[in-house]
Amino acid sequence: MNPHITSPRQYGGPTTFSGMAPSSRSEGIRMPRFFKRLFKFPQMDFEMAVWEMSSLIVAPKKVFRSMYYHKQTKNTWHRPDPSFTYLLSFFLLLTSLAWGLAYADGFSKTIRITLVFVFVHFLALSLAVSTAAYFLVGRLLGSGVPGLPGRRRQGLFGPPGDAAAEQLEFGYCFDVSIRAFFPVWVFLYVIQFLLMPVIAKDYWVSLFFGNSLYLIAYGYYTVITFLGYNALPFLHHTELLLSPLVFLIAAWFTSLFGFNMPRHLAPVLWAGASLRKAV
Repeated sequence: MNPHITSPRQYGGPTTFSGMAPSSRSEGIRMPRFFKRLFKFPQMDFEMAVWEMSSLIVAPKKVFRSMYYHKQTKNTWHRPDPSFTYLLSFFLLLTSLAWGLAYADGFSKTIRITLVFVFVHFLALSLAVSTAAYFLVGRLLGSGVPGLPGRRRQGLFGPPGDAAAEQLEFGYCFDVSIRAFFPVWVFLYVIQFLLMPVIAKDYWVSLFFGNSLYLIAYGYYTVITFLGYNALPFLHHTELLLSPLVFLIAAWFTSLFGFNMPRHLAPVLWAGASLRKAV
């Protein structure tokens, strides 16, 4: 009887959100590695998360270059480590308390601001953007559809066989979304909070600097999103992801004729607070 040799699990087959090879039917559905590590704090690489945050402002391309090395060693683009999510959530918690103490009327509204900042602005929005990107980017910018150069169809579980080696992972889409949110937090949740007593005034200079914060924040979000998907070698025409910059610049230029973004779009306003103290 000849022995049957199987390849090690970590080297077999494609990966999805979990960063794990799909198991056989007899093994059933296994919990994704991301959720298994959700509460294993000693195994989280917070040092890497801090390095990524510091690099996202000055050299965001390095962050996604490191993910390419992760693909070479772990056979998955997605990094199943929630340390970045936890760390940015903690920073949002701190800034929400600052916004609440400054502009909320009472403890209950401060708690509401905290919940909205962390679970709606950050987590829910990132999940929504990553879900949309998983289907739209994989479907429109992939490869392999006859008659549509540079595009391929993308389903929830990806194509079978060898084509799955070029599958867009949902976990990677989420990684890109939460990293793109970091500059938004820096400019709109931290810097805007510190400058609010100045940029909320009825002066054109205040309007210019305040509105420019939004242009920079969402411009960073767009560029980092582009760099994230541009790092994937099986996607094509990713420069199309930079097209929102045209709308952002047009909206910023139009707003300079009298629409003060900090007074109407400050994050705390979406949580039911008021900016009367700033104005």
